[in-house]
Amino acid sequence: MPDFVHASREGSIAIVTIDHPPVNAINPLVARQIQARVAEAMADPGVAAVVLTGAGRNFIAGYDIKEFVRITSGAADADVDLGGILDRLEMSPKPLVAAIRGAALGGGLETALACHYRVAAPDAQLGQPEVKLGLIPGAGGPQRLPRLVGSQLAAKMCANGDSITGAAAKELGLVDEVADDPLAAAIALAGRASGPRRVRDMCLEPGAFAAPALPEKVLERMAARHAIAAVECAHRLTFEAGLAEEARLFRECLYSDESKALIHVFLGEREVAKVPGIPAVPAPAVKLAAIVGGGTMGVGIAMTYANAGIGVLLKETTGEALDRAMAAIRGNYDASAAKGRISKEEAGRRIARIQPVLDYERFAEAGIVVEAVFEDMDLKRAVLAEIDAAAAPDAILATNTSSLDIDRIASAVRRPERVVGHHFFSPAHVMRLLEIVRGKETAPEVIGASLALARKLGKVGVVVGNCKGFVGNRMFHCYRREAQFLVEEGAGIQDVDAALTEFGMAMGPLSVGDLAGLDIGWRIRQQHRHLEKPGVRKPLMEDRLCEMGRFGQKTGAGWYLYDATRKRTSDPQVEVLAAEVAAAAGIERRQISRDEIRDRCLLALINEGCRILEEGIAARPVDIDIIYVTGYGFPAWRGGPMKYAELSGWRRAYDRVREFESRHGELWTPAARLLELAGA
Repeated sequence: MPDFVHASREGSIAIVTIDHPPVNAINPLVARQIQARVAEAMADPGVAAVVLTGAGRNFIAGYDIKEFVRITSGAADADVDLGGILDRLEMSPKPLVAAIRGAALGGGLETALACHYRVAAPDAQLGQPEVKLGLIPGAGGPQRLPRLVGSQLAAKMCANGDSITGAAAKELGLVDEVADDPLAAAIALAGRASGPRRVRDMCLEPGAFAAPALPEKVLERMAARHAIAAVECAHRLTFEAGLAEEARLFRECLYSDESKALIHVFLGEREVAKVPGIPAVPAPAVKLAAIVGGGTMGVGIAMTYANAGIGVLLKETTGEALDRAMAAIRGNYDASAAKGRISKEEAGRRIARIQPVLDYERFAEAGIVVEAVFEDMDLKRAVLAEIDAAAAPDAILATNTSSLDIDRIASAVRRPERVVGHHFFSPAHVMRLLEIVRGKETAPEVIGASLALARKLGKVGVVVGNCKGFVGNRMFHCYRREAQFLVEEGAGIQDVDAALTEFGMAMGPLSVGDLAGLDIGWRIRQQHRHLEKPGVRKPLMEDRLCEMGRFGQKTGAGWYLYDATRKRTSDPQVEVLAAEVAAAAGIERRQISRDEIRDRCLLALINEGCRILEEGIAARPVDIDIIYVTGYGFPAWRGGPMKYAELSGWRRAYDRVREFESRHGELWTPAARLLELAGA
């Protein structure tokens, strides 16, 4: 059995050190070893006090999330009893001092709260972020924390999951001392402590419990409500009874769909970086990136590299185009500085990293070249051929296409093995997703380097195969197809959007079209008309809107009307247009419930996701889920489309798809993978 906790001595002070790389996460074994080492030290007559600390950069970064999955799946005992172990630590007969550097989060902060005294580094991070996994602190945090910082702040910390620094924690009374060397300061404090000082014995502030004012979006989540209820227990129950009720609320959260979904997303972001057959490599030492194209995407990609500390060559064909691109970059950074997200000085440094150029002269210095020109196959092939001639032999040649055939683009160059799709999402400097598109000749080491580079850029890289729209946009086409069909069949435009935002989507499908620009999809459809299957229904509304010059927010009109501030209002003319389109196409209109709207749109996503898995375009369901949570506004607490289908029942999904097939025809033919998962 590995020993992750060891003890040493400095005079009469015992030092118990948790050494469980990489972040000193607690699991049942580590918790029992902490208890054993502390108990041994307390029983030693030569020990006057004990200091508990963590090796490396962290105190304890939290409880091992994989243990929760093992519990809910039945693979591990549900009775972890970290709370019981911490109770025994708190009842230790000699002073117990926590020396905190780095993270003391979740179970780590609860462990520190069970100690009698706490010393933290000024930049240490202390918090209860369990709510971000659909959980509440379940090892005494909601009972001890309000006794130190007050119920309002304790409830807020537990319900929104934000952490505070060691310096702030000292001001609030959460820690006793702040020191650059917390271990040395904790040893000194332990040496002069007169005895144990147990948090459980401290008095709460007088008066009734008052819940903190939190945004409605926070309070919509069960975990946030349960966290507040657990803190309230500290006011109305004895300490022991409060612990028992807190444990009950924790278990209720642990087995909830909300927690299963959030934990799936948390672990999934790490899992997608591990691709079978792709070597795990460090990020390439890219000191200079070259971007071709200074439009919206090129500007965002240039900022992404500059934000990561990498120099950028931003190429355009004219000085006017470069001026527009640099003006957009400066405007974006100025806006961030005005909002306090970065300092003016940092904004200036980032702008200085981006050098506008009109030629390929310095491209041989770049470790990666990203083509970000207009979404046109001939143009992209021509530009990539120019890049191929100018770039270094070992440079990554990335194309930022959102739908075009990577292999056809790569066939324009002499070294297709260096070509890879880097599909950024707009705005590229904000959105976390990067679809890494593998062509048939893309070298595995280029994919591995792309995954590592994505992490360096602060992105979540997901490897996908090559097909029209790849994973995200291919599925999104089906989702928005059904949204348009529903309008044509009689659903209100606002009802369609509301049904999906009520579900938790960041925006409704029609509003998303207006934001992105309806003309983008219109042009893509025009390029792919020859691929359409005769006799299969296709959406009509957006083509009609584009023919009228209604491209969305950019033109002040799309599905909705927009004022100068882009504030949205409904437009009765579009409802009239929908009725006219339906009449011309012979579509019978009817009242449509929001339940049907939601199911039509979401199950179109899920069924297409199953086809994508069958074809190997996505390797695993989790790849699809992470793409949708990080790139398309799918609610993390639903887990992504595939996890949502699993949690709500694959058989239900299959039966509903068959129902829609009987009504609407072959577009709803169930995918073979859906049939398999449903056990039908």
